Amino acid sequence: MPFNQKPQKFNAKIQSVTIGTGDKTMTLGGENVLPFYTFDGEIENAPKVGVEISDMAAETFAPSIKAYYGEGASMADMAKKAAAMEGADFVALYLEGGDPNGADKPVDELIAVVKEVADAIDCPLVVEGCKNVEKDSELLNKVAEALQGRNVLVMSAKEENYKNVGASVGLAYKQIVGAESAVDINLAKQLNVVTTQLGVAPENIVMNVGTAAVGYGYEYVVSTMDRIRGAALSQNDTMLQMPIITPVASETWGTKEASASEEDMPEWGPAEDRGINMEIMTAAADLVSGSNAVILRHPQSVKTIAKMIKELV
Repeated sequence: MPFNQKPQKFNAKIQSVTIGTGDKTMTLGGENVLPFYTFDGEIENAPKVGVEISDMAAETFAPSIKAYYGEGASMADMAKKAAAMEGADFVALYLEGGDPNGADKPVDELIAVVKEVADAIDCPLVVEGCKNVEKDSELLNKVAEALQGRNVLVMSAKEENYKNVGASVGLAYKQIVGAESAVDINLAKQLNVVTTQLGVAPENIVMNVGTAAVGYGYEYVVSTMDRIRGAALSQNDTMLQMPIITPVASETWGTKEASASEEDMPEWGPAEDRGINMEIMTAAADLVSGSNAVILRHPQSVKTIAKMIKELV
């Protein structure tokens, strides 16, 4: 008996969000099929791969990643090398040095880094704060102001500071707002609801619904992303139809599998290989679960995931 494939068609679709300006823009979302279901319909915009750089890379990045940029590389040099990485679609700048519990760099110093990176590249730019809610409320406001006209994605507006960050980033300076929640469909939806109530248009919002490294309770990530995509497409839930971006690097390179030295764990094999494997596996899982973009660090990870996307879309 012949197999008759019946495409699963949805009347709803994921919002299209364009980041960047000029000839180097990229668009996330736009699909009305499940992730990589090209047999059900055309995927308008393939998922994208970003490269994360950091103002604290010299202290926090793995040796194999620091070696790619070279010792003493300036932020501008790092940005150029990140943008030139095979498979890279955009650069993501992580301002981790602003954390009051860490280096506690002043906002003005971080803004100088932001401008240096932005001036060095012409590809789309994503800027992540220091992950401290109070510091980010001031920092991300200044980031949005400094990059007026660049149409950057500024992460992240959270439940605790969405009014400040959403209003400044999305309304005052016309940038793209990254709405960050913690692996919970209800929290993700509520944050989108209140952000749009501020006046930020849905087409100017990208969700960061959170992730975990594979093996670290990852099944809950899959469940959450699957429910978000299901509600967006099959239930036409407009408050869950924003595209998803997932910062993978910061989750995977901090795991013991990626960070333990070969001297401490010789039976685990080379540390670089372990880190790459963790990053690739997590990114692949995020993409097939519904993420429209992933942020990675290692050149091999970026190359591998970009190749996977190209072969599946």
